[in-house]
Amino acid sequence: MATRKLIVEVCNAKNLMPKDGQGTASAYAIVDFDGQRRRTKTKFRDLNPAWDERLEFLVQDTESMATEILEINLYNDKKAGKRSTFLGKVKLAGSTFAKAGSKSLVYFPLEKRSVFSQIKGTASGCIGGEAAGDSEARGEKKEEKAEEKKEEKPNEEVKTEEKPNPPPEDKPQEAPPAAAPAEIVNPSLAHDEKSQQREKPVTGKQADLSVSELELRSLSSDRGRSTYDLVDRMPFLYVRVVKAKRASKDSTFPIHAKLVIGTHIIRTKSQSDKDWDQVFAFDKEGLNSTSLEVSVWSEEKKENDECVENCLGTVSFDLQEVPKRVPPDSPLAPQWYSLESEKSPGNDVMLAVWIGTQADEAFQEAWQSDSGGLIPETRAKVYLSPKLWYLRLTVIQTQDLQLASGTEPKVRSCSELFVKAQLGPQLFKTSRTTVGSSSSISANPTWNEDLVFVAAEPFEPFLVLTVEDVSSGQSVGHAKIHVPTIERRTDDLAEPKSRWFNLTGGETKPYAGRIHVSVCLEGGYHVLDEAAHVTSDVRAAAKQLAKAPIGLLEVGIRSATNLLPVKTKDGARGTTDAYVVAKYGPKWVRTRTILDRFNPRWNEQYTWDVYDPCTVLTIGVFDNGRYKKDEEGKPGKDIRIGKVRIRLSTLDTNRVYLNSYCLTVLLPGGAKKMGEIEITVRFSCSSWLTLIQSYGSPILPRMHYVRPLGPAQQDILRHTAMRIVTARLARSEPPLGQEVVQFMLDSDTHVWSVRRSKANWFRVVGCLSRAATLARWLDEIRTWAHPPTTVLLHVLLVAVVLCPHLILPTLFMYAFLIVALRFRYRLRVPHNMDPRLSYVDAVGPDELDEEFDGLPSTRPADTVRIRYDRLRALAGRAQTLLGDVAAQGERLEALFNWRDPRATGIFVVFCLFASLLFYAVPFKVFALVAGFYYLRHPRFRDDMPSVPVNFFRRLPSLSDQIL
Repeated sequence: MATRKLIVEVCNAKNLMPKDGQGTASAYAIVDFDGQRRRTKTKFRDLNPAWDERLEFLVQDTESMATEILEINLYNDKKAGKRSTFLGKVKLAGSTFAKAGSKSLVYFPLEKRSVFSQIKGTASGCIGGEAAGDSEARGEKKEEKAEEKKEEKPNEEVKTEEKPNPPPEDKPQEAPPAAAPAEIVNPSLAHDEKSQQREKPVTGKQADLSVSELELRSLSSDRGRSTYDLVDRMPFLYVRVVKAKRASKDSTFPIHAKLVIGTHIIRTKSQSDKDWDQVFAFDKEGLNSTSLEVSVWSEEKKENDECVENCLGTVSFDLQEVPKRVPPDSPLAPQWYSLESEKSPGNDVMLAVWIGTQADEAFQEAWQSDSGGLIPETRAKVYLSPKLWYLRLTVIQTQDLQLASGTEPKVRSCSELFVKAQLGPQLFKTSRTTVGSSSSISANPTWNEDLVFVAAEPFEPFLVLTVEDVSSGQSVGHAKIHVPTIERRTDDLAEPKSRWFNLTGGETKPYAGRIHVSVCLEGGYHVLDEAAHVTSDVRAAAKQLAKAPIGLLEVGIRSATNLLPVKTKDGARGTTDAYVVAKYGPKWVRTRTILDRFNPRWNEQYTWDVYDPCTVLTIGVFDNGRYKKDEEGKPGKDIRIGKVRIRLSTLDTNRVYLNSYCLTVLLPGGAKKMGEIEITVRFSCSSWLTLIQSYGSPILPRMHYVRPLGPAQQDILRHTAMRIVTARLARSEPPLGQEVVQFMLDSDTHVWSVRRSKANWFRVVGCLSRAATLARWLDEIRTWAHPPTTVLLHVLLVAVVLCPHLILPTLFMYAFLIVALRFRYRLRVPHNMDPRLSYVDAVGPDELDEEFDGLPSTRPADTVRIRYDRLRALAGRAQTLLGDVAAQGERLEALFNWRDPRATGIFVVFCLFASLLFYAVPFKVFALVAGFYYLRHPRFRDDMPSVPVNFFRRLPSLSDQIL
């Protein structure tokens, strides 16, 4: 009996957890089997390492092999003798090992070593067994084949190219049965396709051209979780036209290829000495023919510059016989096809034709039939917001200022100076200070003021400081600070170093004094670039403070239905060219534009790393107006169709949500329903403990609490960051329009709106209604509206007074039962934007017109006057309410300040008798008496206000002293 070997091929790992503190990992694998240990090489700084190493283990007893355990442990390699960090493990029983000749590539999810481990990712490998002499026999066969290849003829070499790697004739006799073991979870695709070809009988041609969903899923069902598992797979016909070969090599006229499928006629670029190498993707649902014709045409110019096209030949394909391909299959190799032509025979074209899905690698760069071809503005793109920093400039003082200009001395008693700092379009000024020649006024002005800017990478080249003289209206001098060389800090433990800079007054005044400043880039802050209530990222700017993600957000943008037309096509009928923009964190995604459809199907899937669960995903739908130019060559603007927001904290982990959301947009004429969008969302969490811990951690980084920014300053910086992000994304190619970015970031939430004010007021009323409901319930109890409930409350009052230590346990148990019972009635669909809560149904046209009016107003003076009067009326009500609230506090304060001597005297006497009473009477007796008095029967009550209420209302306030 020959000694057997266990062959373990450690192929690669994907999406590993970063453990080196710099966002990456240097992974290696250790494989243990039957007391034997093998180790792979280390792949430095790679979260998707590929080892492709073959490890061999001796099998001492083949019969007991099924009881052995193969364990693969992944570690992060740390240098300087430190202990390696655990990245995950895979345990396999010996019963799952493949037999000789049937090894397969299998993906295994990485397991945790303990419940507290933070692990994510997968590892792949091939596991199989072979006899000890197999490897030697395999080497001998390879040598024999190499010798035979040298003696083969050229025509035999062509045959070997057509059928690569033919199986040896004696292989089926030595191999085990073709059926794979039942324990193999994910057999290889090649093995599955071969087995299907053996079992599936040959059938006739089908008349139906449609590719079913089950047929597409069968090609990739055994490949683990696909990157397109949240959307439907859309069949596309792919045609890759590479190049053509002419029979006459002397012809130098440019040639092009033409593709004809029913009414679809597409042509490639005209090339004379270069290859086309173009890919065309046709939506299978839009095809109206069962055949594809590819023809090659030459373009010949006559003497009068007239271009004449001559057909070099045509090749036809039956679409029912086109092969199917789903990644990760290798791309289909193009082949030479002879062009059929009676006039010019002997021409060939190289191309490849296959049926795939939107997951094909060639789809993104292909000519797409549903998005207008190769129009850049209609392609799917991923954008990244610029990395933003806070730049803090501390202006300390100036010295040696030369206030006189030129050689003519100018005597001043005093001058007012201020420092102006400018970074790109941002400009901030310090306060004014006085400098003069008298002894009471300093000649070296001091400010010690902080100016905070928003800086975006790549940074503006210079920060310009200018000292201005208010008295003369001239600049004293300026200095430039190179922004990329500015010091960066992550906390407030060490103050940035201050520096002196020489001020330059121009060519005639090379030295105008010097300025003392301290400047640094604050990496401990998170730069807010969106509204605080819809923020999607709270990480600090510095990379050193970056934390590992706690989960993964996957979004499938499937389709939209019943979209309304937003523009006209050819001046006759309405149309919509819809696309979707999704934003989470710094990553923006944009789907391709589906032209001229009211029910577009995108079926695109995207992923984001999640660092905080209490964040919001924003999805907007727009009509594309930029791919068309007007008469002046300027692109149009995109029109908003609707927006959806999903808060991640409302989602269950590892659950797929498939829902349709209503698209409602607010227009000057009122709210309008534009259609519905179907979205699939899944929030996957790698560590449940880390997710729970995040609820107790601060929302923003530490610097926001140690050295906070003022509300007004933070609001200014947020709108500055919005403008920077909008400008940067508008400069991308293709650009993401300014109107799109502003709509996604809610840049107009700070603008006054009567509708929003009403909505916020009713939100406050809704919150206070709970307290009002409780007060109403207590009033019903004290008025004996439900006598059994009032009696039970008397019993509860006696129990609480006699056993006060049961108060808190009773309250928390009651809260636990109430909240636990409401779990059954929770909303199982993620919340969307609520038109009723937004108060868009009961808003007038004039209020909407005011909301859409910009700053400054462009409306007539009479309209502005009416709106101002209405605002004054609302402010008058708020003013009265604030006065009433202030009066209650002033009455209480007057009770202690003897403003009303008689009232305060009564209160003093009451306090004296109350102290003697409470000293003699136990507190439990007082609590029982007070409770029974409050719950007394209505026949013992009076309809008039009580004595304490009357006494408090008679106390004086300061309202009578207001002018």
